[in-house]
Amino acid sequence: MTKKKWMLCKLIAMIIFFTAISSHLAQARQVDETKFNKQSCLDLIKRILPKYADRFEVEYVPQKNNKDVFELESRNGKVVLRGNNGVSVASAFNHWLKNYARCDISWNGTNLDIPSPFPMPQGKIHKVTPHDYRHYFNYCTFNYTSSWWDWERWEWEIDFMALNGINMPLAMTGQNALWDRVYRSMGFDDADMDAFFTGPAYFMWFWAGNIDGLNGPLPKSWMKSHEELQKKILARERELGMKPILPAFSGHVPPTFKKRFPNAQVDTLNWEGRFADTYVLSPDDPLFQEIGDKFMQEQDKAFGNTDHLYGADTFNEMFLPHEDTAYVRKIGRAVYNGMAKVDPQAVWVMQGWMFWDKRDFWKPERVKNYLSDVPDDNLIILDLFGEEQPIWNKTDAFYGKKWIWCMLHNFGGKNPLFGDLDYIGREPAEMVHDPNRGRLSGIGLVPEGIEQNPVVYSLMLNHVWDDQPVNVKEWLIDYAHSRYGKRNQFTEEAWRTLHQTAYAQEGSHETIIVARPTFEKDNDWAYTKTPYAPEKLIPAWESFLNAADELGKNDCFQFDLVTVGRQVLADFALVEQQKMAKAFKDGDMEGFKRSSSDFLRLIEDMDKLMATRRDFLLGRWLNDAKKWGTNQSEKRLYEKNARDLITLWGGKDASLHEYANKQWSGLFNGFYKKRWEMFVREVESTTRAGKKFDQQAFNEKVKDWEWNWVNSTESYPDKPKGNPIAVSKAMFKKYADKMKKAYSVALADR
Repeated sequence: MTKKKWMLCKLIAMIIFFTAISSHLAQARQVDETKFNKQSCLDLIKRILPKYADRFEVEYVPQKNNKDVFELESRNGKVVLRGNNGVSVASAFNHWLKNYARCDISWNGTNLDIPSPFPMPQGKIHKVTPHDYRHYFNYCTFNYTSSWWDWERWEWEIDFMALNGINMPLAMTGQNALWDRVYRSMGFDDADMDAFFTGPAYFMWFWAGNIDGLNGPLPKSWMKSHEELQKKILARERELGMKPILPAFSGHVPPTFKKRFPNAQVDTLNWEGRFADTYVLSPDDPLFQEIGDKFMQEQDKAFGNTDHLYGADTFNEMFLPHEDTAYVRKIGRAVYNGMAKVDPQAVWVMQGWMFWDKRDFWKPERVKNYLSDVPDDNLIILDLFGEEQPIWNKTDAFYGKKWIWCMLHNFGGKNPLFGDLDYIGREPAEMVHDPNRGRLSGIGLVPEGIEQNPVVYSLMLNHVWDDQPVNVKEWLIDYAHSRYGKRNQFTEEAWRTLHQTAYAQEGSHETIIVARPTFEKDNDWAYTKTPYAPEKLIPAWESFLNAADELGKNDCFQFDLVTVGRQVLADFALVEQQKMAKAFKDGDMEGFKRSSSDFLRLIEDMDKLMATRRDFLLGRWLNDAKKWGTNQSEKRLYEKNARDLITLWGGKDASLHEYANKQWSGLFNGFYKKRWEMFVREVESTTRAGKKFDQQAFNEKVKDWEWNWVNSTESYPDKPKGNPIAVSKAMFKKYADKMKKAYSVALADR
């Protein structure tokens, strides 16, 4: 062949190759575009800004390097939003809201005051996410926050997810109905299932195999209503382009399993001695695969398996029944096979919490063994506590498996102000460029509870569409601007103070008010040491008050003002409680009487302050629970679930009491204050009788009262009362000088 002919053949081959590539890309774009649901994007815009919905146009733009993309620009007097799916378009919309309209949508306050003239973007904004997956929700969130959500609340949350770029939400609602059908098909009856299913406030720990039957039995009406709710949730998430994670079988079986299957290989588990044993099926038992298949088939019929992502967590905060290498490997393989036989494309999305929680057991080699029989492309590990206790850097980035860096932040749904903004602004971006990151595939928000500390999550979500560290000082100026709709020197001062105090480092703390009464500074699950000097938080409250005349009608501002005032007073409660303790220790009962009165009045005043905001109302939580009841018995059951979870957690003698405490109006006056009043009376009566105060005897006595409260039905307001600005001003006037003086004396005594 001559050189000329050879060059011609080469040219023809190249033309054919690139034509094929172009055709393939065009087909891929066509397939991708057919999945693009333009109407769902327009509907989302209409839900959020109905008055201005006609000012937006929606168009498709393809992915770039298999990553989601959004664009926005102005054209003919309209804002054009482009994306490769609904999540991308919603993210473009949110970019416009924050950066052009200066608006903010959060769990705790929303500002949608669109300025005039209508703001138009200059030039074209083009963003590509660095992350394949943007994960959201912790199993615990389904109880500490969303136990009682209806479709209206879920619809809002799904919109919030889309606006913030979430494409991989955990979707666990409604699964109990499927488990019910699976086990009844195997011969189980009402008594079996009543002993198995927990009440609605405890599903997470039921799904994880920690507890059976607690605060049940679960009514059939709940299973039916929440199966239908899940269908709505999944339909909306999927039409926006999300890939929800559905449940799968982890081996947890009913406590009567051996009765029905005497030859089954079943082991007992226990959740750190907190509750009765639960039961896990051996991976060697053929029933493991059979139950896994039955559930997957039932789920496919009910919800579809189009997304191929499944969650199943074994041994949550529990030790394995067998520690040998073979068992560890087989249980991992069995859980995966329980998904993959019915759905060969199944991807197991595993929470990595157990690797940290039982770290003495889960040494790197044991983790590697557990993961080894699951194909690399069919497993994604959530490094759940990545912001504080990462596992990826101890396991060679999970030995070749895909993984997601997660921010846990919150435990129990508690709501003090806390978070390390500088770290959150830096670390997720740095992870993207870490040479040892392995198959890092995304970021995740996995708090045990939400509807708290919106600034922390707004900052974290900034990383969804960016791979560079955030200058937090500058970002906070923009955050305040969008949150309040305008810049204000006093709110900027307030956020500078918050950045240096409550949001300077990770680690929550409680107010002594929520502790079971004691003379100590701490009690079980109520640790009061602040990671900042509490007196340094007072200026933030004062700065917000200085902005109140200008911004007082803004919803976001009202929340921030009240929650900062709440935190200042919550910290100060320890000073008042320790005055009581000192007076008692010194034998000064007159001083004890004065200081205890001051302490109890502080609780009342905090209750009054929090009552001005719907975010802090016990009545909402209780009434939302009762709304699901179809008869009085169900309403009573759901209310008991709701009361128990946030106080004792799981019964009169539960070791987790106060783990999920809340600083809420109604709870302060109706529960915490009454406990402290009992404490004061007990101290005074024993002293008058010349006896020594017995803390342990009091604890037993107060447990009876607490359990009666859990089983009570008195009502609490579910609507705000009072003007948040006026009440905040009154509280600051009452306490500011007193606090400053007390802290000054304390500093002098150091």
